Amino acid sequence: MSWPLVKLADIAVHLRNGASIKQTEGTGGLPITRIETIANREVNLDKCGYAGVGEAEYLNYRLDNGDILISHINSEKHLGKCAIFESDRNDIIHGMNLLCLKVNDKAYPKYVYYYLSSYVFLSKLPRITKKSVNQASFTVTHFKELEIPLPPLDEQKRIAAILDKADDIRRKRQQAINLADDFLRSVFLDMFGDPVTNPKGFPLGTIRDFVETANYGSSGKASETEGEYPMLRMGNITYQGGWDFKNLKYIDLSEKDKPKYLTQKGDLLFNRTNSKELVGKTAVFEEEKPMAIAGYLIRIRTNKLGNNYYLSGYLNSTHGKKTLVGMCKSIVGMANINAQEVQNIKIVLPPIELQNEFENIVKTTKQKLKSFDKSSELLNDNFNSLSQKAFAGEL
Repeated sequence: MSWPLVKLADIAVHLRNGASIKQTEGTGGLPITRIETIANREVNLDKCGYAGVGEAEYLNYRLDNGDILISHINSEKHLGKCAIFESDRNDIIHGMNLLCLKVNDKAYPKYVYYYLSSYVFLSKLPRITKKSVNQASFTVTHFKELEIPLPPLDEQKRIAAILDKADDIRRKRQQAINLADDFLRSVFLDMFGDPVTNPKGFPLGTIRDFVETANYGSSGKASETEGEYPMLRMGNITYQGGWDFKNLKYIDLSEKDKPKYLTQKGDLLFNRTNSKELVGKTAVFEEEKPMAIAGYLIRIRTNKLGNNYYLSGYLNSTHGKKTLVGMCKSIVGMANINAQEVQNIKIVLPPIELQNEFENIVKTTKQKLKSFDKSSELLNDNFNSLSQKAFAGEL
C-alpha cells in the first residue's frame, strides 16, 4: 500500500530559521541550540550555548515538546541531520543554523521525525542543496516544498511505535560505545590531572614541544570514484575523536607529493576549518593502509617526547574543546585554526612513559569495542531497511 504524498508545508504549524543570538560558552542566560546540539540525532542539551534572551525572542523561538530540529547549514555530509525535542522544559531556545518544524494535527511528530531521518528523505536533499567551498545549505522555501507520505494518524503512530522499538535497540549499542568514550576521558583525567589546575605538577609547555612535523593536506581535486588513494576530509573525523569512512573520495598523488599528503598509522589529524562548533575535531589515524588528506586537515607527527594519543585525549577533552572554540577565527560562517596556532596551545608535558601507557589503554579499549561497532552497523542497516518498508506502506 502506498500513502498519499503531501508537502511539508501542508503539515507545518511553522517551519523557520533559528534566532540570531550571539552565544557564549558560559551558563548565563537561557540554553540555545546549535549544530552540535543535534550531532548524534538527539537533542543533547549539554551541547547548547547560552545567552540573554528578550521576551519577544523567548516567545518566538522557545522549543516545545515534539518540535523537530533540522541542520540546514553544515558540511555536505551532515546537512539534513535532525532530532526531535522530547521534553517538557520551556527554557530551550531554537538557535541559528537549525530549522525548526512544528507539525499540525494532521501529522504525528515522531513519525515525521523518523521520515526526515530516513535515507528515503535524505536522498531528496541534493536537489535543493546549494554548495559553496566550505559548506552546503538549503532554504526554508525549498525545504517546505519536499514531500512526505502521510498515512492516517493512527497508522503514523503505529509506524512510529515500531521504529521506536528498533531504534531503542540501536541506541543501547551506541550507549555502550559512549560509555567507553566516557571511560577514556575519566582515565585521561586520572592519569594526567585537570589541565587547568595541573594537580600532578607536570611541566608546562605547548603542543609545539611534542611536534616533529605539522603539515597541511592537499588542495587537489578528488574524485567520487577514481584515484589510487582514499582522501580523508573534515567530515571523516567525528566530533568525539573517531572515524567515519563513509562518503570517501579518491585522488592520485605524484611520488613527490606522497610524503606530504599521505597518512601513516599513528598520525594525528586535526580539522582546521569547519563551522565554529566543529572546528578542531581530532583523531589518531589507526589504519594500516595510507590515505591522503585534504587541505582542511593538518597532519601532526610527534617527536620522541610526545605521543599522539595523549594529544588527541587532550584536544577531545572538555577543556580542550573549550580552548579550540575560544581561539578559532570565523570567516564567512566558517572558523579556522592554523597549524601554528595548534602548536601554540598550552598543555602540560607529562613523561613519555605515561603517555605511552595511556595509548595502550586506548588501544585495548577500542579493540574490545570492535564487536560493538560491527553490531551497530548491522543494526543500522536493519533499521534503515525497516524504515524503507514503513514509509512505503509495507509494514
